[in-house]
Amino acid sequence: MSGTEHLTVERTGATLVLTLNRPEARNALSLPMLAGLHDGWLEADRDDAVRSVVLTGAGGAFCSGMDLKALHGPNPADDPYRARFQADPDLHWKAMLRHHRPRKPVIAAVEGPCVAGGTEILQGTDIRIAGESAVFGLFEVRRGLFPVGGSTVRLPRQIPRTHALEMLLTGRPYTAAEAAGIGLIGHVVPDGTALERALETAALINANGPLAVEAVKACVHDTAGLAEADGLALELERGRPVLASADAQEGTRAFAEKRPAVYRRA
Repeated sequence: MSGTEHLTVERTGATLVLTLNRPEARNALSLPMLAGLHDGWLEADRDDAVRSVVLTGAGGAFCSGMDLKALHGPNPADDPYRARFQADPDLHWKAMLRHHRPRKPVIAAVEGPCVAGGTEILQGTDIRIAGESAVFGLFEVRRGLFPVGGSTVRLPRQIPRTHALEMLLTGRPYTAAEAAGIGLIGHVVPDGTALERALETAALINANGPLAVEAVKACVHDTAGLAEADGLALELERGRPVLASADAQEGTRAFAEKRPAVYRRA
């Protein structure tokens, strides 16, 4: 499996678990971490045995944003990670899910700080679960910066515009309860149990037909912003091949026979 010194990659059944692993820096984003994230998303996309992805952080933190000290510190010319980013100037945006949408569902399991770049990555995930002490926020304006990870575009599409603008313009921290109240996250759980809950949710997804799951995710994304008639037309375009698949026949047959379905992605 892929991975770097700042990101671990593990398999739990049909779920790929990506863990941001710089707990001493509250999992601030580094070049090795971003490179590992990029490779992890591609690994999940390419491996048909992977049906879902969980993104989490080590040491009781999710992600505190970009490591500004490292960003402005010395960078050896022979740094292999810097060479990768120079070869692909878009790589960090793909890693942060700004310029890449994983084919498989992505579940965020958040503990502790999930701020700045952490909240920006969060917006690229599909299902979001957080411990009750988690903290969210886009702090860029407090430092005279601009949140170019996609938040000025995605956040107003994911939560009410007034809440999106308040988060973007005040740069204040939000509790997990506040984040759930405005729809930024879906579930608040006891501290230390977000990963467990995320894996339980992933297991429910993994039991479903993979062709159906991936087509549903893609359709929800691709119809966002379309006129209703256009969206419904695209829904039929995406749905008909799934309904005609062998997996659809297996699913209905298994239901009739009162047994678990065995899906073969066909």
